[in-house]
Order: sequence, then structure tokens, then C-alpha cells
Amino acid sequence: MKPMSTMNVIPFIDVMLVLLAIVLTTATFVAEGRIPVDLPTAPSADPPQAAVAVEIAITADGALHIDGRRQQRAAFVHRLATLEPQTRLLLRVDAAVAFRHFVAVVDALKAAGLRNVSIVTEGTMP
Repeated sequence: MKPMSTMNVIPFIDVMLVLLAIVLTTATFVAEGRIPVDLPTAPSADPPQAAVAVEIAITADGALHIDGRRQQRAAFVHRLATLEPQTRLLLRVDAAVAFRHFVAVVDALKAAGLRNVSIVTEGTMP
């Protein structure tokens, strides 16, 4: 019997190709952000309500804005208290903002009972 002096890499390549196929398949779902589903129709269902989002922005100097209007801290907290708990919020924060400003806004949102918050980043769409 002849001794085997080399390693057989064919099974290793097969396994790697299967793993690559799995990664590429799941990566398309991650890149799209959701798995495509063909939903059934329901003629008696109400049409979906367009979710109006309130945009909160924190500029580089720490200034607070709600829907494009600059707000002082007290007015900001008061405005948050008037929102319904299920209100959709988009939080846009400048990359140069001190973390304490971000924490203060998140704390004010939590105190107002607002939980439907999306943090907008570069490349994301609301």
C-alpha cells in the first residue's frame, strides 16, 4: 500500500462552497433589510395608515430641533410630553455631538413614554 503524503483538499473546498452559498443567500436578506413576502389580500381590511414621523435632530453644537424648528430644552421636553406614546420618532444626531446631549434626549424620550424611536444613520432611510 502506498503511503499518503498529501492532504486531500477536495472535501474542504466542497464545504467552503456550501458555506459561501449560505452566506451569499442570507446577505441579500440583510442588505434588503427584510425578507420579501408576498402578502395575501383581504378586501375588507382597512388600508394601512401612513405613519407620520416626528423628526428630532441634535446639531453639532447640541441644539435640539423638532421637525426642523429649534427648541429650547424646556420647550423640547414639553413638546415630547404632548406626543402620543406610539408616535414614530426619527432621531438624527450629528456625529460630532457630545454623548451627553444624546443621553439627555434619550432620557427625555424615556421619561415621556416614547418608545417608537429610530436612529437615522448614513445610508439609512426612514
